[in-house]
Amino acid sequence: MATKLDRHAEQFGALGHPARLSILRWVVQAGTEGVSTTAIQEKLDLPWTTLSHHLSRLVQAGLIVAARDGKFAIHTADYKALESLTSFLWEDCCKGGKRAKSC
Repeated sequence: MATKLDRHAEQFGALGHPARLSILRWVVQAGTEGVSTTAIQEKLDLPWTTLSHHLSRLVQAGLIVAARDGKFAIHTADYKALESLTSFLWEDCCKGGKRAKSC
């Protein structure tokens, strides 16, 4: 069974490529209605095979969700997973006896 640390390491790994980070940002900006694969491809001008690979990696990491709508795939951000990932970065920021100036 994967730990929280393992899951977040997988998610950060998925974000470790500029194309995937751009895709995620575009999907987040699309909001809860999501965005089609076609719209992502047109916006980011990535080859289809490259886009498919990067989308699969983001879906596998649990950062976006792909749902079929007829012959189209609609991608939405998993906002709960993204919130968990960012919260993980901050959960211990003020511990250890020293208070960070930003806390």
